[in-house]
Amino acid sequence: MAISTKLEMRQSQSLIMTPQLMQAIKLLQMSNLDLVAYVEAELERNPLLEKGEGEAGEQGASSEPVLENAQDASVNASEGFDGAGDEPNSGDWMQSDLETGSEAIASRMDTDLGNVFPDEPGVPASPDPALLKTGDSYKNVSSGGASEDYNLEAFVADEVSLGTTLEEQMNLALSDEADKLIAGHLINSLDENGYLYIDLGEAAEQLGVDVARIESVLAVLQTFEPAGVFARGLAECLKLQLIDKNRFDPAMEALIENIELLAKRDLPGLKRICSVDDEDLVEMIAEIRALDPKPGSVFGSSLVQPVVPDVFVKKANDGTWTVELNSDTLPKVLVNQTYYARIVKTARDETEKEYLTESLQTANWLAKSLDQRAKTILKVSTEIVRQQDGFLTYGIEHLRPLNLKTIAEAISMHESTVSRVTSNKYMATSRGIFELKYFFSSAISATVGGDAHSAESVRHRIRQMIDAEDPKSILSDDTIVKILKGDGVDIARRTVAKYREAMKIGSSVQRRREKNVRL
Repeated sequence: MAISTKLEMRQSQSLIMTPQLMQAIKLLQMSNLDLVAYVEAELERNPLLEKGEGEAGEQGASSEPVLENAQDASVNASEGFDGAGDEPNSGDWMQSDLETGSEAIASRMDTDLGNVFPDEPGVPASPDPALLKTGDSYKNVSSGGASEDYNLEAFVADEVSLGTTLEEQMNLALSDEADKLIAGHLINSLDENGYLYIDLGEAAEQLGVDVARIESVLAVLQTFEPAGVFARGLAECLKLQLIDKNRFDPAMEALIENIELLAKRDLPGLKRICSVDDEDLVEMIAEIRALDPKPGSVFGSSLVQPVVPDVFVKKANDGTWTVELNSDTLPKVLVNQTYYARIVKTARDETEKEYLTESLQTANWLAKSLDQRAKTILKVSTEIVRQQDGFLTYGIEHLRPLNLKTIAEAISMHESTVSRVTSNKYMATSRGIFELKYFFSSAISATVGGDAHSAESVRHRIRQMIDAEDPKSILSDDTIVKILKGDGVDIARRTVAKYREAMKIGSSVQRRREKNVRL
């Protein structure tokens, strides 16, 4: 076989991921909080964008805000979509071509487009020192001017951290500077739960002191609030809290030293080791459960953001379900084309014209993408409601098995688009707030050829059976399998065990030990 070089021509098609298309994909899977932050950044970067809070005709803005009548944008789930009036290929908007002129500007300027719009000059980085001499400095240095409202968040006290709390107690409990240095090192070595997972020998070598001195300082630190901090394990953490409550007697000490038996629910073994009867053991276990295994977690934690639903599902008068978008989570933007038409005439060179043109295209793209994102969420949510009508009406036992492909085929979208839409989106129903992905679960086949069962509904039935079981007749996994098969659910014993462990339910042996002690 001869090896030679030759020139060939081939024709192929490929999808080019333009920057705007990549941003559109990212925009679709953003949560409402991330979307608001992204739009705020675009409003600062693009001079042609305005926040659409008032009427559409204000300040010469001539573009429709995103779902201007979002409160009226509802779809009856029973009617579905017939595609009438839709734009060509509007079923999967992620596959449509988006206009962009960013390549030419980026190649010419040799920089990312995010660097094209610098911050406005002339804004001082810090307040004028002369203003601080006046009596009303908090008014003079206000970033929004005297006409704007105060930012109430600026007056909220900072969150108290675990380290700050411990340092305040350290300054009161210790007077020697060397001991304070050791204590500061130990405080900085705590994890977020208040545990001390360091080697005291290495710490002594690092600080140049004896291990006995570090242990002496540690003994003082272990008396600080919250009780249980500076523990080097779960058993020591529980011990410190019991000492603080004056409940660390010999029986409780034996229980703490054999805490692994409590995890295994070996209650007869614990009674024998602690030399107590059933009633005393139940009380001791109740005291252990009332303790905090993570005493430091209440400090310095990140703020918990409330779940804001993207979609509301309400029951109509005719018994069907109505799906509405939550307009409060939809940021509205306006494209000020009047301002563009006026300022483009004053452009000094071609570069400024290209910059304004690019800004206009980006603004139009963002307004269109936000509108299309909202419509896509509404479309996917409506189909989910149509598929899971039984769950909304009767409860979790009627949750149908559902996958992304079923929804995608029903609304003529790509499966990956549905996956992005259901990420970080929440639906408010009469049964609570659920993430859209909650309604997707695998199918468990029926025994007699009936409809398949949702894995989530099967897990719910397993929990119901275990909660209602007789303490004198604990259900084994094999017994649960027989009951489910009698109800038409074809399930294996290992699947029941997997579901039970995922719900953190003990085995039949563990449940029998625990419930017999309660008797």
